Amino acid sequence: MSLPGQKDKFTPELRILVASLLSVGVILLWAKFFGPKPPAQLPQANRPVQTAPATPGPVSSTPAAATAQPSAAVAKMAAAAPSNIAAKSDSHERTEVIENDLYRVEISNRGAVVKSWQLKHYQDDAKPPRVLDVVHPEAAQQTGGWPFAVVLDDEQLGKAANDGLYKISPDGDTLRAPADAEFAWSDGHLEVTKRFKFDHTYVVRVETSVKLNGKPITAGIGWLGGFGDWTVTNPAPVETVNVYYSEGGKITSLPHKKLDGLDKWAPGAWQGGKDFVGIEDRYFTAAFLPAGGGAATPLQTRYWKAWRSVKVDGQDASEPVPQVATATSAQPLALRVYVGPKDYDDLKRMNPPLHGLINFGWLEFIAEPLFHGLKWLHKYISNWGWAIVVLTLIINTLLFPLRISSYKTTLKMQRVAPEIKAIQEKYKKYSMRDPRKAEMNKEVMAIYQREGINPVGGCFQMFLQMPVWFGLNTALRFAIEMRHAPWLWVTDLSAKDPYYILPVLMGASMYIVSKMTPMTATDPQQQMMMKIMPISMAAIFMISPISSGLAVYILTSSVVGIAQQWYLNRRHPSPAQAPVKATRGKKS
Repeated sequence: MSLPGQKDKFTPELRILVASLLSVGVILLWAKFFGPKPPAQLPQANRPVQTAPATPGPVSSTPAAATAQPSAAVAKMAAAAPSNIAAKSDSHERTEVIENDLYRVEISNRGAVVKSWQLKHYQDDAKPPRVLDVVHPEAAQQTGGWPFAVVLDDEQLGKAANDGLYKISPDGDTLRAPADAEFAWSDGHLEVTKRFKFDHTYVVRVETSVKLNGKPITAGIGWLGGFGDWTVTNPAPVETVNVYYSEGGKITSLPHKKLDGLDKWAPGAWQGGKDFVGIEDRYFTAAFLPAGGGAATPLQTRYWKAWRSVKVDGQDASEPVPQVATATSAQPLALRVYVGPKDYDDLKRMNPPLHGLINFGWLEFIAEPLFHGLKWLHKYISNWGWAIVVLTLIINTLLFPLRISSYKTTLKMQRVAPEIKAIQEKYKKYSMRDPRKAEMNKEVMAIYQREGINPVGGCFQMFLQMPVWFGLNTALRFAIEMRHAPWLWVTDLSAKDPYYILPVLMGASMYIVSKMTPMTATDPQQQMMMKIMPISMAAIFMISPISSGLAVYILTSSVVGIAQQWYLNRRHPSPAQAPVKATRGKKS
């Protein structure tokens, strides 16, 4: 309110403007924090993935509406060229089953796509476990794409090719590999033929021919609708699924966070010059390879993510589904496709070799030799857990001379500990930035030189063990051999112990070793940290998804350490330390 005789600074127009702005602000804040959440909208990349004329080129953004209708060139061709091609279609939907000792594959004649690919030697993580199927039907249904769908640039043509009822030859319900199967369909303009050749291995040969009004057009084959074991819980399945390609011998792996939607790919845009292309999870892969080996026609690829609806804590959410497609400049499209486990030896025998798909991490130079050592031991020891125990015994035997050296260094440091303590007390009143602190370090190093002590010699063995732990954990978590490998009460050496028995035993044994080992630290806080470390290690193994195989290694190493330390303590008893007299400052 304005005072009498004072002009009001706020005109009615200004008041209305301020009130309007405040109202808009309140509405926006309410909508952001309290308003009802809109239902999850799936991005446009959720449409069935079809693409076709493939020309290598950079990826570019294109409005989604640009591919919503048949291209002008395709429409003109279809109208100008009267077709004398007979339509070919089956009368009803049915499934062809092909199997050998390794897999069982179901191919639907609707679209000639794969509806199931079971790997007979592996089970999923369901309760109770089932034969592993690397096809995910729920994701495929929602995204509208299945493995081995035809990928064309024109969405209308692609939809027709992937919805058509193909005629199957030979006509039968089940085939035993080695076997060939042909799927053919035509609507009088568009002709699609897929030929599958199955043998006794994980490799399938696929040839795809697509013609429009009798003229070949370039087409790709995709692995759509999800891949891998979707029953795992830690981490979430989608977090372990990547698409990848190899170019010039270097593998590039792309998790879903680095994938865009399909609308980001311009029609006809493919990335060429690839050695092989595929999709993978932690233990399995579907790899598309040239039909003639490593020196054959390079592959072209595109990769993207679709979306599907899932329930998270009872709420609707969207989950990405990585997808990949492959084409070549030569037609018809001829490929070899490996669908199976990421077994190092099997992948290395492929042409081009695929063993680079096994991720040993940045400590590969340690993890890979340990992995091969384990595989060699497994030839003579049938259980992987006991093979880890034997490997631990071998490593600790090789490192025993370092333990002896470390122990002797510790004894020397114990002997001079009172002198070191006295020097530290002498200079403790000075700050770390005080130049006189350097004098303390000189006096301490002089004692070390006099006694021939390497200050880091006492902990060198522990530092050497740390890279072994990290490397072995990587090897155990990513090696297919460790998946579901049992040992005593443990059912999966690649995962953490569900009963927490191993972490408890590991922590207890590490504590016993620390109690038996002479301590060089005179600071009570440092001594307490050494005592707390075993408890911290046990807690980490309980909380984190660290492989129980690594816990077996550390537990065995600690048990061996107890025996070795008992021997050293008897052979070289610790010297009794002289009491350190407290130094009192002189009166000024």
